[in-house]
Amino acid sequence: MAESIDESENIEVTDDDIENKSKGELIKLAGQLRDRRNDLNQLASERASKRDDLNAKTREKVDEAQEHREQRDELNSQVQEHKEKRNELNAEANELFDQVEEMKSDLELDEGSSIEQLKEEIEDLEFKQQTEVLNPEEERELIEKIEDKREQLQEKQEKLDQTGDVEELKAEAEEIRSEASQHHQKVTELADEAQKHHNQMIEAYREADEIRDEADEMHEKFVEAQEAADQHHEDFVRVQKRLRELDKKEEEEERSKREEEQEAAREEAEEIYQKFKEGETLDTEDLMKLQKTGLL
Repeated sequence: MAESIDESENIEVTDDDIENKSKGELIKLAGQLRDRRNDLNQLASERASKRDDLNAKTREKVDEAQEHREQRDELNSQVQEHKEKRNELNAEANELFDQVEEMKSDLELDEGSSIEQLKEEIEDLEFKQQTEVLNPEEERELIEKIEDKREQLQEKQEKLDQTGDVEELKAEAEEIRSEASQHHQKVTELADEAQKHHNQMIEAYREADEIRDEADEMHEKFVEAQEAADQHHEDFVRVQKRLRELDKKEEEEERSKREEEQEAAREEAEEIYQKFKEGETLDTEDLMKLQKTGLL
């Protein structure tokens, strides 16, 4: 960052200096003021240029931040769209899964032994019937058990035949749930991307603030140099005005002196002319004086 101007190089001018310094001293002072003013104007110009460059960089960073903001907002909008679609699909899938559970509950497929278990139990009972010696009462009870198991098996198989709709509904629900998962994945991806742009936006704004602070500081340095240059210019103008006053005074004094000399010469010439008219002989110098004043 630019340093403060070296005030030791500034030229101080007081009213007493202007009033009492000689013309030669004032001419020298005016030259010093002019040179210092020009140096300060050059310094102010350089600082103004740096300030303008920094302000331009600030605007670039703000524009960059704005671009990230727009991208972030667009991505967040897409996130919201995918969230809504995901939630709609999940709600639809949940509703179908509830229907599946309700249908399974109505069919009571989950209650009691499974079809495979029933088949094994029937096989075990039939094997017992075929291989063991049973009394009539035991035989009758065994047959009743077998018949009961067969009835359960038939009922299970009949209900199983009705589960085609359940499986189809379940498959549809799982497909919808899968689609919802895809939207959820997009939500995650887009949200991560939006966060990146948000972080880049914050960083760009932070950098813009830092550069703007530098630009503000450079502007203060520009003002410092420009004000010092303006003060030197004002003092230069004051000294120039005083020099013009002195020139005018000298001209008036010289004109007054010339007029006095001309008046004295005219009076002397008139005296010589009077002598000439009285018949006195004039020498060459007297004749030249008469010619100079136009009396001869």
